[in-house]
Amino acid sequence: MPTVPAAPPGAADSFRVRFPSLKDTVHLASCSQGAMSEHVLTALQEFQWSLRDRGAPWGEWMAQVDAARAAFAAHIGARQDEIAVVSCASEGAYQVASTLDWSRRPGLVSTDMEFPSVAHVWLAQERRGAQVRYVPERDGRVPAEDYAAAIDDSTNLVSVPLVSYRNGARLPTAETVRAAHAVGARVFVDAYQGLGVLPVDVRELDCDYLVCGALKYLLGVPGIAFLYVRGGLRDDVDPQLTGWFGRVDPFSFDPRHLDFPDTARRFETGTPSIPSAYAAAAGLRTLADVEPKEIEAHVDALAGYAHARLTEIGETPASPAGPERRGPQVAIADPAPDALAAALAERRIVTSPRGSLLRLSFHYYNNRSDVDALIDALGEIRAL
Repeated sequence: MPTVPAAPPGAADSFRVRFPSLKDTVHLASCSQGAMSEHVLTALQEFQWSLRDRGAPWGEWMAQVDAARAAFAAHIGARQDEIAVVSCASEGAYQVASTLDWSRRPGLVSTDMEFPSVAHVWLAQERRGAQVRYVPERDGRVPAEDYAAAIDDSTNLVSVPLVSYRNGARLPTAETVRAAHAVGARVFVDAYQGLGVLPVDVRELDCDYLVCGALKYLLGVPGIAFLYVRGGLRDDVDPQLTGWFGRVDPFSFDPRHLDFPDTARRFETGTPSIPSAYAAAAGLRTLADVEPKEIEAHVDALAGYAHARLTEIGETPASPAGPERRGPQVAIADPAPDALAAALAERRIVTSPRGSLLRLSFHYYNNRSDVDALIDALGEIRAL
Protein backbone atom coordinates (compact mmCIF):
# COMPACT_ATOMS: atom_id res chain seq x y z
CA MET A 1 0.00 0.00 0.00
CA PRO A 2 1.48 3.43 -0.92
CA THR A 3 2.88 5.56 1.87
CA VAL A 4 3.51 9.27 2.03
CA PRO A 5 7.15 9.89 1.04
CA ALA A 6 9.66 11.32 3.46
CA ALA A 7 9.62 15.10 3.75
CA PRO A 8 11.52 17.54 5.96
CA PRO A 9 10.65 16.69 9.59
CA GLY A 10 7.18 17.94 10.36
CA ALA A 11 6.83 19.94 7.13
CA ALA A 12 3.37 18.72 6.19
CA ASP A 13 2.23 18.72 9.81
CA SER A 14 3.43 22.30 10.23
CA PHE A 15 1.54 23.28 7.10
CA ARG A 16 -1.61 21.53 8.33
CA VAL A 17 -1.81 23.46 11.60
CA ARG A 18 -2.26 26.69 9.62
CA PHE A 19 -5.80 25.56 8.74
CA PRO A 20 -8.02 25.89 11.84
CA SER A 21 -10.98 23.95 10.46
CA LEU A 22 -8.89 20.79 10.17
CA LYS A 23 -9.02 20.38 13.95
CA ASP A 24 -12.57 19.03 13.65
CA THR A 25 -13.16 18.59 9.90
CA VAL A 26 -11.77 16.34 7.18
CA HIS A 27 -11.48 18.57 4.12
CA LEU A 28 -11.44 16.53 0.88
CA ALA A 29 -13.03 19.16 -1.38
CA SER A 30 -10.12 21.29 -2.59
CA CYS A 31 -11.35 20.61 -6.13
CA SER A 32 -14.28 22.91 -5.23
CA GLN A 33 -12.90 25.12 -2.47
CA GLY A 34 -9.64 24.88 -0.58
CA ALA A 35 -9.59 24.89 3.20
CA MET A 36 -9.16 28.34 4.77
CA SER A 37 -5.74 29.01 6.28
CA GLU A 38 -5.25 31.35 9.20
CA HIS A 39 -3.39 33.67 6.80
CA VAL A 40 -6.43 33.98 4.51
CA LEU A 41 -8.80 34.48 7.43
CA THR A 42 -6.54 37.25 8.73
CA ALA A 43 -6.30 38.86 5.29
CA LEU A 44 -10.10 38.99 5.01
CA GLN A 45 -10.26 40.61 8.43
CA GLU A 46 -7.67 43.16 7.26
CA PHE A 47 -9.91 44.04 4.33
CA GLN A 48 -12.88 44.51 6.64
CA TRP A 49 -10.81 46.72 8.92
CA SER A 50 -9.64 48.82 5.96
CA LEU A 51 -13.30 49.61 5.25
CA ARG A 52 -14.04 50.37 8.88
CA ASP A 53 -10.92 52.40 9.59
CA ARG A 54 -10.12 54.14 6.30
CA GLY A 55 -13.34 54.05 4.28
CA ALA A 56 -12.01 53.82 0.73
CA PRO A 57 -8.22 53.22 0.74
CA TRP A 58 -7.85 52.63 -2.99
CA GLY A 59 -4.06 52.73 -2.93
CA GLU A 60 -3.99 49.97 -0.33
CA TRP A 61 -6.52 47.91 -2.26
CA MET A 62 -4.67 48.24 -5.56
CA ALA A 63 -1.50 47.15 -3.77
CA GLN A 64 -3.27 43.93 -2.77
CA VAL A 65 -4.38 43.32 -6.37
CA ASP A 66 -0.80 43.83 -7.54
CA ALA A 67 0.48 41.57 -4.74
CA ALA A 68 -1.85 38.80 -5.89
CA ARG A 69 -0.78 39.32 -9.51
CA ALA A 70 2.91 39.20 -8.55
CA ALA A 71 2.47 36.09 -6.40
CA PHE A 72 0.63 34.25 -9.17
CA ALA A 73 3.26 35.24 -11.73
CA ALA A 74 6.00 33.91 -9.46
CA HIS A 75 4.06 30.69 -8.88
CA ILE A 76 4.00 29.84 -12.60
CA GLY A 77 7.32 31.38 -13.66
CA ALA A 78 5.80 34.29 -15.57
CA ARG A 79 6.41 38.04 -15.62
CA GLN A 80 3.91 40.25 -13.85
CA ASP A 81 3.01 42.02 -17.10
CA GLU A 82 1.94 38.65 -18.52
CA ILE A 83 -0.85 38.30 -15.93
CA ALA A 84 -4.35 39.74 -16.23
CA VAL A 85 -6.60 39.79 -13.18
CA VAL A 86 -10.10 38.58 -14.12
CA SER A 87 -13.17 37.48 -12.20
CA CYS A 88 -13.26 33.79 -13.18
CA ALA A 89 -11.85 31.25 -15.62
CA SER A 90 -14.83 31.69 -17.96
CA GLU A 91 -14.05 35.38 -18.32
CA GLY A 92 -10.44 34.56 -19.07
CA ALA A 93 -11.47 32.07 -21.73
CA TYR A 94 -13.88 34.55 -23.30
CA GLN A 95 -11.25 37.27 -23.41
CA VAL A 96 -8.91 34.97 -25.31
CA ALA A 97 -11.58 33.69 -27.71
CA SER A 98 -12.83 37.20 -28.47
CA THR A 99 -9.44 38.29 -29.80
CA LEU A 100 -9.11 35.50 -32.38
CA ASP A 101 -10.19 35.75 -36.02
CA TRP A 102 -12.15 32.56 -36.64
CA SER A 103 -12.72 33.29 -40.33
CA ARG A 104 -9.05 32.75 -41.06
CA ARG A 105 -8.59 29.52 -39.10
CA PRO A 106 -11.89 28.23 -37.72
CA GLY A 107 -10.68 25.14 -35.84
CA LEU A 108 -11.09 25.05 -32.05
CA VAL A 109 -10.12 21.77 -30.40
CA SER A 110 -11.51 20.91 -26.97
CA THR A 111 -12.35 17.71 -25.10
CA ASP A 112 -15.29 16.08 -23.35
CA MET A 113 -13.18 16.32 -20.18
CA GLU A 114 -13.26 20.13 -20.33
CA PHE A 115 -15.13 21.93 -17.56
CA PRO A 116 -18.49 22.98 -19.09
CA SER A 117 -18.16 26.66 -18.15
CA VAL A 118 -15.05 26.93 -20.35
CA ALA A 119 -16.45 24.59 -23.01
CA HIS A 120 -19.55 26.78 -23.30
CA VAL A 121 -17.35 29.79 -24.07
CA TRP A 122 -15.82 27.85 -26.94
CA LEU A 123 -19.24 26.80 -28.26
CA ALA A 124 -20.43 30.41 -28.21
CA GLN A 125 -17.66 31.23 -30.70
CA GLU A 126 -19.44 29.21 -33.37
CA ARG A 127 -21.54 32.33 -34.00
CA ARG A 128 -18.31 34.07 -34.97
CA GLY A 129 -17.23 31.28 -37.31
CA ALA A 130 -15.41 28.87 -35.01
CA GLN A 131 -15.74 25.15 -35.66
CA VAL A 132 -15.49 23.29 -32.37
CA ARG A 133 -14.41 19.66 -32.34
CA TYR A 134 -14.06 17.48 -29.28
CA VAL A 135 -11.50 14.88 -28.34
CA PRO A 136 -13.53 12.17 -26.58
CA GLU A 137 -12.37 10.44 -23.42
CA ARG A 138 -11.27 6.82 -23.41
CA ASP A 139 -11.78 5.01 -20.12
CA GLY A 140 -11.66 8.25 -18.19
CA ARG A 141 -8.62 9.74 -19.89
CA VAL A 142 -7.57 11.42 -23.13
CA PRO A 143 -4.46 9.99 -24.85
CA ALA A 144 -1.97 12.44 -26.35
CA GLU A 145 -2.30 10.83 -29.77
CA ASP A 146 -6.03 11.55 -29.81
CA TYR A 147 -5.42 15.24 -29.22
CA ALA A 148 -2.72 15.27 -31.92
CA ALA A 149 -5.08 13.59 -34.39
CA ALA A 150 -7.67 16.35 -33.91
CA ILE A 151 -5.18 19.15 -34.64
CA ASP A 152 -4.54 20.22 -38.24
CA ASP A 153 -3.67 23.29 -40.31
CA SER A 154 -7.13 24.77 -39.78
CA THR A 155 -6.74 24.77 -36.01
CA ASN A 156 -6.62 28.21 -34.40
CA LEU A 157 -6.85 27.34 -30.71
CA VAL A 158 -6.44 24.15 -28.69
CA SER A 159 -7.90 23.98 -25.18
CA VAL A 160 -6.44 21.38 -22.85
CA PRO A 161 -7.09 21.20 -19.09
CA LEU A 162 -4.14 20.46 -16.84
CA VAL A 163 -6.37 18.05 -14.90
CA SER A 164 -9.98 17.10 -15.60
CA TYR A 165 -12.52 18.39 -13.11
CA ARG A 166 -14.54 15.21 -13.58
CA ASN A 167 -12.31 12.44 -12.31
CA GLY A 168 -8.92 14.01 -11.63
CA ALA A 169 -7.20 12.58 -14.71
CA ARG A 170 -4.13 14.45 -15.92
CA LEU A 171 -4.39 15.59 -19.53
CA PRO A 172 -1.45 15.37 -21.99
CA THR A 173 -0.76 19.09 -21.73
CA ALA A 174 2.88 19.28 -22.80
CA GLU A 175 2.41 16.89 -25.72
CA THR A 176 -0.64 18.83 -26.90
CA VAL A 177 1.25 22.14 -26.78
CA ARG A 178 3.93 20.67 -29.04
CA ALA A 179 1.38 19.27 -31.50
CA ALA A 180 -0.52 22.56 -31.67
CA HIS A 181 2.55 24.72 -32.12
CA ALA A 182 3.76 22.46 -34.92
CA VAL A 183 0.86 23.73 -37.06
CA GLY A 184 0.88 27.30 -35.77
CA ALA A 185 -2.09 26.97 -33.39
CA ARG A 186 -2.27 28.56 -29.96
CA VAL A 187 -2.89 26.66 -26.73
CA PHE A 188 -5.14 27.56 -23.78
CA VAL A 189 -4.55 25.65 -20.52
CA ASP A 190 -7.16 25.56 -17.77
CA ALA A 191 -5.04 24.82 -14.70
CA TYR A 192 -7.84 25.19 -12.13
CA GLN A 193 -7.89 21.52 -11.05
CA GLY A 194 -4.20 21.14 -10.37
CA LEU A 195 -2.27 24.37 -9.94
CA GLY A 196 -1.22 24.74 -6.32
CA VAL A 197 -0.45 21.03 -6.07
CA LEU A 198 1.10 20.27 -9.48
CA PRO A 199 4.13 22.43 -10.33
CA VAL A 200 3.74 24.48 -13.52
CA ASP A 201 6.39 26.58 -15.24
CA VAL A 202 4.86 28.32 -18.24
CA ARG A 203 8.30 28.75 -19.85
CA GLU A 204 8.80 24.99 -19.84
CA LEU A 205 5.20 24.23 -20.78
CA ASP A 206 5.36 26.86 -23.54
CA CYS A 207 1.59 27.42 -23.59
CA ASP A 208 0.15 30.66 -24.95
CA TYR A 209 -2.55 31.16 -22.34
CA LEU A 210 -3.19 29.71 -18.89
CA VAL A 211 -6.06 30.46 -16.56
CA CYS A 212 -6.63 29.59 -12.92
CA GLY A 213 -8.87 30.87 -10.16
CA ALA A 214 -7.77 31.31 -6.57
CA LEU A 215 -10.41 29.42 -4.62
CA LYS A 216 -9.31 25.80 -5.04
CA TYR A 217 -5.75 24.54 -4.71
CA LEU A 218 -4.40 28.11 -4.58
CA LEU A 219 -6.16 28.41 -1.20
CA GLY A 220 -8.08 31.66 -1.81
CA VAL A 221 -11.78 32.47 -2.13
CA PRO A 222 -14.17 32.92 -5.09
CA GLY A 223 -14.24 36.11 -7.15
CA ILE A 224 -10.78 36.32 -8.67
CA ALA A 225 -8.80 34.44 -11.31
CA PHE A 226 -5.60 35.01 -13.24
CA LEU A 227 -5.03 34.82 -16.99
CA TYR A 228 -1.48 34.28 -18.21
CA VAL A 229 -0.88 35.64 -21.72
CA ARG A 230 2.52 34.86 -23.20
CA GLY A 231 4.49 38.04 -23.80
CA GLY A 232 4.69 39.09 -27.43
CA LEU A 233 1.41 37.55 -28.53
CA ARG A 234 -0.60 39.79 -30.83
CA ASP A 235 -4.39 39.71 -30.95
CA ASP A 236 -6.27 39.42 -34.25
CA VAL A 237 -8.85 41.87 -32.87
CA ASP A 238 -9.07 43.87 -29.64
CA PRO A 239 -10.70 42.21 -26.61
CA GLN A 240 -14.47 42.52 -26.93
CA LEU A 241 -15.10 42.84 -23.20
CA THR A 242 -13.25 45.74 -21.65
CA GLY A 243 -13.37 48.39 -18.96
CA TRP A 244 -11.29 51.02 -17.24
CA PHE A 245 -8.70 48.55 -15.94
CA GLY A 246 -8.05 47.49 -19.54
CA ARG A 247 -6.57 50.89 -20.42
CA VAL A 248 -2.94 51.99 -20.65
CA ASP A 249 -3.68 54.34 -17.74
CA PRO A 250 -6.87 53.33 -15.90
CA PHE A 251 -6.78 56.52 -13.86
CA SER A 252 -6.81 58.89 -16.85
CA PHE A 253 -10.64 58.75 -16.76
CA ASP A 254 -10.97 59.53 -20.47
CA PRO A 255 -14.39 58.37 -21.76
CA ARG A 256 -13.54 59.20 -25.39
CA HIS A 257 -10.31 57.30 -25.85
CA LEU A 258 -10.02 53.51 -26.05
CA ASP A 259 -6.44 52.25 -25.82
CA PHE A 260 -5.17 48.77 -25.01
CA PRO A 261 -1.78 48.13 -23.39
CA ASP A 262 0.61 45.64 -24.97
CA THR A 263 0.69 43.68 -21.70
CA ALA A 264 -1.81 41.10 -20.45
CA ARG A 265 -3.68 43.89 -18.69
CA ARG A 266 -5.45 44.58 -21.98
CA PHE A 267 -7.70 41.66 -20.99
CA GLU A 268 -8.84 43.27 -17.74
CA THR A 269 -12.23 44.93 -17.37
CA GLY A 270 -13.75 46.63 -14.30
CA THR A 271 -12.79 46.84 -10.66
CA PRO A 272 -11.60 43.44 -9.41
CA SER A 273 -12.96 41.81 -6.27
CA ILE A 274 -10.84 43.44 -3.61
CA PRO A 275 -11.56 40.98 -0.75
CA SER A 276 -10.75 38.14 -3.14
CA ALA A 277 -7.43 39.82 -3.96
CA TYR A 278 -6.55 39.99 -0.26
CA ALA A 279 -7.32 36.28 0.09
CA ALA A 280 -5.52 35.30 -3.12
CA ALA A 281 -2.33 37.08 -2.09
CA ALA A 282 -2.46 35.41 1.33
CA GLY A 283 -3.17 31.95 -0.11
CA LEU A 284 -0.31 32.20 -2.59
CA ARG A 285 2.05 33.39 0.18
CA THR A 286 1.08 30.29 2.16
CA LEU A 287 1.96 28.05 -0.79
CA ALA A 288 5.23 29.87 -1.39
CA ASP A 289 6.56 28.52 1.93
CA VAL A 290 6.72 24.97 0.52
CA GLU A 291 8.64 23.56 -2.45
CA PRO A 292 6.13 22.70 -5.22
CA LYS A 293 7.73 19.30 -5.84
CA GLU A 294 7.32 18.46 -2.16
CA ILE A 295 3.60 19.25 -2.35
CA GLU A 296 3.21 17.16 -5.50
CA ALA A 297 5.02 14.15 -4.01
CA HIS A 298 3.00 14.29 -0.79
CA VAL A 299 -0.33 14.51 -2.63
CA ASP A 300 0.59 11.86 -5.22
CA ALA A 301 1.34 9.34 -2.49
CA LEU A 302 -1.70 10.29 -0.44
CA ALA A 303 -4.03 9.95 -3.44
CA GLY A 304 -2.43 6.58 -4.17
CA TYR A 305 -3.08 5.51 -0.59
CA ALA A 306 -6.71 6.59 -0.91
CA HIS A 307 -7.12 4.78 -4.23
CA ALA A 308 -5.76 1.56 -2.72
CA ARG A 309 -7.88 1.73 0.44
CA LEU A 310 -11.06 2.56 -1.50
CA THR A 311 -10.47 -0.41 -3.78
CA GLU A 312 -9.80 -2.59 -0.74
CA ILE A 313 -13.25 -1.88 0.77
CA GLY A 314 -15.08 -2.47 -2.52
CA GLU A 315 -15.51 1.10 -3.79
CA THR A 316 -15.07 1.79 -7.52
CA PRO A 317 -12.44 4.46 -8.23
CA ALA A 318 -13.11 6.32 -11.48
CA SER A 319 -9.69 7.98 -11.55
CA PRO A 320 -6.49 6.60 -13.07
CA ALA A 321 -4.51 4.49 -10.61
CA GLY A 322 -1.00 5.76 -11.42
CA PRO A 323 0.24 9.20 -10.26
CA GLU A 324 1.58 9.98 -13.73
CA ARG A 325 -2.03 9.97 -14.99
CA ARG A 326 -3.84 11.27 -11.90
CA GLY A 327 -3.95 14.75 -10.41
CA PRO A 328 -4.78 15.58 -6.78
CA GLN A 329 -8.21 13.94 -6.92
CA VAL A 330 -9.64 10.44 -6.57
CA ALA A 331 -13.24 10.05 -7.73
CA ILE A 332 -15.50 7.13 -6.91
CA ALA A 333 -18.62 6.02 -8.75
CA ASP A 334 -21.87 6.08 -6.80
CA PRO A 335 -25.55 5.92 -7.81
CA ALA A 336 -26.36 8.91 -5.55
CA PRO A 337 -23.19 10.95 -4.96
CA ASP A 338 -25.07 13.98 -3.57
CA ALA A 339 -26.69 11.83 -0.89
CA LEU A 340 -23.37 10.19 -0.11
CA ALA A 341 -21.70 13.62 0.21
CA ALA A 342 -24.48 14.73 2.57
CA ALA A 343 -24.03 11.62 4.73
CA LEU A 344 -20.27 12.25 4.91
CA ALA A 345 -20.87 15.92 5.73
CA GLU A 346 -22.92 14.84 8.76
CA ARG A 347 -19.70 13.20 9.94
CA ARG A 348 -17.73 16.40 9.18
CA ILE A 349 -16.07 15.00 6.07
CA VAL A 350 -16.32 17.53 3.24
CA THR A 351 -16.35 16.13 -0.30
CA SER A 352 -17.53 17.28 -3.74
CA PRO A 353 -20.15 15.38 -5.79
CA ARG A 354 -20.32 15.90 -9.56
CA GLY A 355 -22.59 13.96 -11.91
CA SER A 356 -22.30 10.26 -11.10
CA LEU A 357 -19.06 10.63 -9.14
CA LEU A 358 -18.02 11.66 -5.66
CA ARG A 359 -14.77 13.61 -5.86
CA LEU A 360 -12.18 13.33 -3.07
CA SER A 361 -9.36 15.80 -3.46
CA PHE A 362 -6.12 16.21 -1.54
CA HIS A 363 -3.73 19.01 -0.67
CA TYR A 364 -0.54 19.32 1.35
CA TYR A 365 -2.63 19.84 4.48
CA ASN A 366 -4.21 16.38 4.19
CA ASN A 367 -2.71 13.24 5.71
CA ARG A 368 -3.39 9.53 6.08
CA SER A 369 -5.69 10.08 9.04
CA ASP A 370 -8.06 11.92 6.68
CA VAL A 371 -8.17 8.94 4.35
CA ASP A 372 -8.67 6.54 7.25
CA ALA A 373 -11.55 8.66 8.60
CA LEU A 374 -13.14 8.60 5.14
CA ILE A 375 -12.81 4.82 4.89
CA ASP A 376 -14.36 4.32 8.34
CA ALA A 377 -17.25 6.67 7.48
CA LEU A 378 -17.92 4.95 4.17
CA GLY A 379 -18.05 1.62 6.00
CA GLU A 380 -20.67 2.98 8.40
CA ILE A 381 -22.75 4.52 5.60
CA ARG A 382 -22.64 1.44 3.38
CA ALA A 383 -23.71 -0.71 6.31
CA LEU A 384 -26.92 1.28 6.90
